[in-house]
Amino acid sequence: MLKIAYNPIYRHPLPEGHRFPMAKYELIHDQLVYEGTCRPENFFSPAEVDDRWVLMAHTAAYVRQLKTLTVPAVMQRRIGFPVTSGLVRREWTITQGTIDCCHFALTDGVALNIAGGTHHAFPDRGEGFCLLNDVAVAAFYLLDRKLARKILIIDLDVHQGNGTAVIFRHEPRVFTFSMHGKENYPLQKELSDRDVEVPTGIDDGAYLNLLSSTLPQLLKEQKPDFLFYISGVDILKSDRLGKLNVSREGCRLRDEFVFSQALNAGLPMAVSMGGGYSPRLADIVEAHCNTFRVAEKLYF
Repeated sequence: MLKIAYNPIYRHPLPEGHRFPMAKYELIHDQLVYEGTCRPENFFSPAEVDDRWVLMAHTAAYVRQLKTLTVPAVMQRRIGFPVTSGLVRREWTITQGTIDCCHFALTDGVALNIAGGTHHAFPDRGEGFCLLNDVAVAAFYLLDRKLARKILIIDLDVHQGNGTAVIFRHEPRVFTFSMHGKENYPLQKELSDRDVEVPTGIDDGAYLNLLSSTLPQLLKEQKPDFLFYISGVDILKSDRLGKLNVSREGCRLRDEFVFSQALNAGLPMAVSMGGGYSPRLADIVEAHCNTFRVAEKLYF
């Protein structure tokens, strides 16, 4: 059975008019149940992650700022959210959700978190709607528990996983692969283990060709035994921030390719949703739901 991390805390109240589509998390859950792709028993509600694991990816000073609500105003502006106790509980819950997904993936082959993919969180700061780097924390958890030997992070959000790149810069057991818009945030890119810059306006065929010429080779070269996949839908041509020309079907084919590669290699994979900023909330939700539909179809 496909297991999906979801907690109502994922939908956090924001100031009126805020540009982040926080409602998408609840709507993804509701749509998957409504259409019959998932049943209530597919979902599990994570608790809050233990600070022990958070501190493997983030500095003690930064974690203390978050937990005591003393994040400097300039950093809160870079994060894009007012840092409140509720928001901090949300981030700790999402991160535990990704860890829990790892355990389900080791048993079932795949598991998905309705939120997460917060790859702009650095060891000592947050930015770009990201406070904790859920994938980084979960990767360190797997390594520490000796549940994985070599990890490949597949980051296909339209924005570079800059925080993830910095966190694992000196960690040879984790290989960071980011395929992102060349002329997009962040303006100052970091150095992932493998960066593939996507030209502005790229269409379905060229995008999928880039991916298919890169990912299989990385799997062959790196020989990972665990995968993380950040499946951002901000690659859509409808996205306000994406600058690409990928259709919803192209985005679905991307997911299908990644899942098929993991399946064919027999590799467990934990999936986090990443970003999506289309003006119509329905476009974001539908593209995200396709990721769950593909997983259900291919694995179960």
